[in-house]
Amino acid sequence: MDSVNNWLLEYGDILWTWIVLPIVALLGVYFTIRSGVVQFRLIPEMFRTLTDKTPRNESGEPQSVSAFQAFTISAASRVGVGNIAGVGTAIAVGGPGAVFWMWLMAFVGAASAFIESSLAQLFKTRDRDGFRGGPAYYMQRGLKARWMGILFAIILIVCFPIAFSSLQANTIQATVAGGLGDGAGDWLPWVTGVTLAVLMALVIFGGVRRIASVTQFLVPIMALVYLLMGLVIVAIHWDQLPAVFARIFTQAFGMSEVIGATLGYIILTGVKRGMFSNEAGLGSAPNAGATAAVTHPVKQGLVQSLGVYFDTFLVCSITAFIILVSVPDVNGAERGISLTQGAVVDSLGAWANIALIIVVFLLAFSSILGNYYYGESNIEFITPHRGVLTGYRIFAVFAVFVGALLSVDVVWNFADGAMGLMALVNLIAIGLLSGLSFRLLKDYTRQRREGRDPVFTKALMPDVEGIEVWEDELSVTGPLDLPTKQHQADKHRDHLHGAPHSE
Repeated sequence: MDSVNNWLLEYGDILWTWIVLPIVALLGVYFTIRSGVVQFRLIPEMFRTLTDKTPRNESGEPQSVSAFQAFTISAASRVGVGNIAGVGTAIAVGGPGAVFWMWLMAFVGAASAFIESSLAQLFKTRDRDGFRGGPAYYMQRGLKARWMGILFAIILIVCFPIAFSSLQANTIQATVAGGLGDGAGDWLPWVTGVTLAVLMALVIFGGVRRIASVTQFLVPIMALVYLLMGLVIVAIHWDQLPAVFARIFTQAFGMSEVIGATLGYIILTGVKRGMFSNEAGLGSAPNAGATAAVTHPVKQGLVQSLGVYFDTFLVCSITAFIILVSVPDVNGAERGISLTQGAVVDSLGAWANIALIIVVFLLAFSSILGNYYYGESNIEFITPHRGVLTGYRIFAVFAVFVGALLSVDVVWNFADGAMGLMALVNLIAIGLLSGLSFRLLKDYTRQRREGRDPVFTKALMPDVEGIEVWEDELSVTGPLDLPTKQHQADKHRDHLHGAPHSE
């Protein structure tokens, strides 16, 4: 097992250092410039579109999940062990300076998140539950490269419902073991694995709407509880905050590295852990973004950019502050959940162990559900055969069970390698298709300047092949909302021509 772990670590570092990291940085900067810094300029629009009314079908039912539900599905995957164990690992390996590069990665990556989720909406397709889509779909429909879509789908299935979900299960087991201390026996991983597998099976066999309803309930609660715990700890140590910020910014550039990490390794650690946490540009969140029923692709692109900020600037930052105000010296600190767990207990007392176990369980379990859905969407891209989907569900449940039994180092390094390959394929695709996202953004801002609630139809891009939905305004907005939309359009037309319009 040690030889496998060493091999994963060695080749994973090569992949990230020489291939993935340069592409992530260059494309992120390019998207930021070409979009006019959309991830900052349209922050108010992100909050507005998050609560948009969901378009309905002829029977009055929602066409698919809402923009907020799609946000919670992606947040369920984002907000997991990456925010607690991942940040702890980043600080233990790269020092406090790694936090700065996680922040920078989130800001630049939010532009990549906008591009990929807008493309996912543009090329989404209808299914029995509403909509589905993602990178595999825009690779096939936008690039006319089904082979690339299948390759991406296979890597995603290995990465998320297998590697990442195993990691979530492993972290739950480690957190419970840390809470029990000497009371944890050899039976604990088996009990944890069986419990998670059963709970997962109960949810995933209910379909995407059940996943959406569960995550819509869990994500806000777990995030609020964890944030409140973090704010209490920060308040207790408020006098240390200036020193914490100083350590983050000075050690980000290799000055006074207390753990001996080089500048390059600090950056690499921050970017890897940042991408693992917020998934910007990774190609996972677009699978959730494509499920939303919205009136314009840009709306869900903006919502997913907001998801990157929520994950990193709120949840990850709270974890970093918990650790750095409680553990001034991270030399020799234990990696992963143990560092965060120790900091919480030192600040709040032994009772906080139970609270953290509950929070980690909710965070990790909701991530497992989000990861599962990503895999299901891509299984259906490869084949519509129901037997294959059933087999995938059984295998995904088994992967969670096994993840609770494996060595933590093997699971982390395997996940890093799979994530690097997945990001590489997706970044190439969105780089080639990004021009379509810029056109969508231009149309969206034009309609907003005209005072309209933006509506997109495929007639606005007659030269683009492969757009399946977005047939006309009736199908996009829903028949029940059409009179209102027409009323708004008439008012706008009359306003342009200087004619009065009766209410």
